[in-house]
Amino acid sequence: MNLSNKKVLVTGAGGFIGTHLVEELVKKGCSVRAFVHYNSFNRWGWLDYVDKNIKDSIEVFSGDVRDPNGVKEAMKNIDVVFHLAALIGIPYSYHSPDTYVDTNVKGTLNILQAARDLDVEKIIHTSTSEVYGTAQFVPITEEHPINPQSPYSATKSGADFLALSFYRSFNLPVAVIRPFNTYGPRQSARAVIPTIITQVKSGKKKIKIGSLHPTRDFTYVKDTAEGFIKIAESDNSLGKVLNVGNNTEISIKNLVELIAKLLKTEIEIITDENRLRPEESEVERLWADTRKIKELTAWRQEYTLEEGLKETIKWFSNQQNVRFYKPDIYNI
Repeated sequence: MNLSNKKVLVTGAGGFIGTHLVEELVKKGCSVRAFVHYNSFNRWGWLDYVDKNIKDSIEVFSGDVRDPNGVKEAMKNIDVVFHLAALIGIPYSYHSPDTYVDTNVKGTLNILQAARDLDVEKIIHTSTSEVYGTAQFVPITEEHPINPQSPYSATKSGADFLALSFYRSFNLPVAVIRPFNTYGPRQSARAVIPTIITQVKSGKKKIKIGSLHPTRDFTYVKDTAEGFIKIAESDNSLGKVLNVGNNTEISIKNLVELIAKLLKTEIEIITDENRLRPEESEVERLWADTRKIKELTAWRQEYTLEEGLKETIKWFSNQQNVRFYKPDIYNI
């Protein structure tokens, strides 16, 4: 599929990954409708702060993926849907699991039902590496067992299976992208990399972190956004789940030390009990096998971890960018 001149909808368009994807789709010549979460201030999340040329090139639709009628309105005359809208904070899912079912499962169902009614050409549904749980083997292929360890990952697993069931039951043109830990400019403070950088940038020498031993596969956001695009373009991706990752792993402790090194500062790492997951809920190890996406699409990783971290640090070094962050507060 050639995306140029296609009419595309991005749900979750005001979020971290969503805004980067919107930018890249506009550059490709797509006609972009950006679905943002309705609020009475008419704020569009990070879309409010992207380049004016990008904002002037898109149509913004304010709504809620939990509302079937609004979803269907948003999807009228759309060729391709990139479905990113979700609740993603793991600690908050311990607190309010009902909202995760409503948004992540029912919201996805609304997208699928509307796509079926409106004959959408393709739907790219967003999964997460968290659905695998702690790695039973590495690197993790798409055939790895699904073993969600939090309410968040359980709802994302349910949404994934719903999407694939619509492909199998109704021949709905669905592909599932499964990003590993994406990071970069605009990421929320609930994620580990912004937490580290903003604490250091605020002058702290004692950096509060949760568990230090788990490993993660960190993927720079531009590589993730390109994964969405390449999966949409590939006819080989229909009915498939495709990992997007860096094909490497690093412990949280080593990550903190690497960021401190790049920032040229000495720090002390403090384990904050409030930031620890329940023992059986902690995913101990994630490491992506990316052979499948490389075989079925034209996607290739462009950024090493160190290159991506340098770009991220540069963005967080601009005071205008970080004025909304609160490094003194643990953000669940």
